[in-house]
Amino acid sequence: MIRAFLGLSPPPAALDALEALQTDLPLPHPVPRENLHLTLVFLGSHPRPVLEDLHLVLEGIRGLAVPMAFDGLGVFGGAKPHTLFARVAPCPALSHLQQKTYRAAEMAEIQPDRRRFTPHVTLSKLSGLEGDELAELQNDMARRVGWRAGPFAVESFCLFRSTLRRDAPPVYEVLAEYPLDA
Repeated sequence: MIRAFLGLSPPPAALDALEALQTDLPLPHPVPRENLHLTLVFLGSHPRPVLEDLHLVLEGIRGLAVPMAFDGLGVFGGAKPHTLFARVAPCPALSHLQQKTYRAAEMAEIQPDRRRFTPHVTLSKLSGLEGDELAELQNDMARRVGWRAGPFAVESFCLFRSTLRRDAPPVYEVLAEYPLDA
């Protein structure tokens, strides 16, 4: 079984901006540069033949390059935040691509994750962060309320394998890349 997702790899200039932001914040578990991505559709775990069928469907997707821009920071988890992310600015091309990839997964008889699409790039897991450390991070986030970066042209999307590891960040491997028109 292969744990997989469809996503975008930010171009180098976007990665530079995200990494600089990570360096400026007191993050307990920053996501390594090589793992920074935007998930379009989480697929779950499937046998290789199912992902090969999906690959054939994905090869037929056509679209324009996505102008990815960041327009602030956010957290998931409400009163007990567990994830800090860079918010991706609303973009019709991105929404359209996400819908196409979701439908492609369904065509390949994969039931993708049904959570509402919230375009973001995870910057850090916040597990273990509380009290003064959490307050310091919240203050730093408040000082960066107007943080923006981009737009950056993303000219492809990818089928990724996700390998979880104990006490270490996951490993993401590109299984296939699908170009978008510039």
